[in-house]
Amino acid sequence: MAMSARPRVLITKRIFPEAVEFLERSFDVDYNGTDRVLPSGELIERARGCQAIVSQLTDRLDAGVIAQLEGVRIIANVAVGYDNIDVAAATARGIAVTNTPGVLTETTADFAFALLMAAARRIPEAHAFVHSGQWRTWIIDLLAGQDVYGATLGIFGFGRIGAAVARRGRGFGMRILYCDEQPAPAEVERELEARRVSKEELLRESDFVSLHVPLTPATRHLISRAELALMKPTAILINTARGPVVDEEALVEALERRIIWAAGLDVFENEPAVHPRLLELPNVVLAPHIASASYATRRRMSMMAAENAAAALSGKRPPNLLNPGVWPAEELP
Repeated sequence: MAMSARPRVLITKRIFPEAVEFLERSFDVDYNGTDRVLPSGELIERARGCQAIVSQLTDRLDAGVIAQLEGVRIIANVAVGYDNIDVAAATARGIAVTNTPGVLTETTADFAFALLMAAARRIPEAHAFVHSGQWRTWIIDLLAGQDVYGATLGIFGFGRIGAAVARRGRGFGMRILYCDEQPAPAEVERELEARRVSKEELLRESDFVSLHVPLTPATRHLISRAELALMKPTAILINTARGPVVDEEALVEALERRIIWAAGLDVFENEPAVHPRLLELPNVVLAPHIASASYATRRRMSMMAAENAAAALSGKRPPNLLNPGVWPAEELP
């Protein structure tokens, strides 16, 4: 039997079917259509003979794995974050790496604000209270929470998602502070009436602190004991970025001792493991890394990753290239 001359793609984990069908029209596809994470050894073995890998954030593509990816031309990650991939190692081997930015901005901002509201107004506690049959009568301070309207919202990381969260905050009359290595464009600051401040000022002044930074060595444990100690005792921390941005042990202590009032977390330091004491606390709202999980957004993320892979395998520069040095600049017509 003659071997196929078509390039081959490994899809490491289940994605939306239209993305698989799109790739199958032009390429041979090895599809792990389950939610099982491929162990590194199996991923390397299945990648043999493949020119593209469509990966997810649960795939650990570190330098050791990347060193064994013979013939792979692109790793297309179905996520905006890419801390699961050693981009420098990929670059050294001439492997393009792409992500799926932009498409999940509004969905993730919606969810960050949902966590903020749920933590502030104690919605999970109220839901459980009603279901438990404990509700007997109206009480003046029953499950009293913190006001959102007119409060101060501090945002770490003022990129697409951070600015989208600020836009929602403005709809609630919130004062917007942000901390970022780079100032936002002047027109964005004007639109959102946002003020760039130091890390310390943001922590001291904010009623809500929302995290929207990528995970890098510089942002690992960005929020730890010293930072939590600066926050108001009525403050609420929201994390929809990456778990290790927060020192989880320090956060547990701060919540237990009421150094801060509450937290809303979609990501965890060692996910899917959750710090066991977090599970026992009433003043934390927990979600299983679903901030971008609307049907429309996750479908589009799947297609965007497939389109990135297809572009590279067709000799075109992938639209969402993270390491442009591996791909010669395309000439203008």
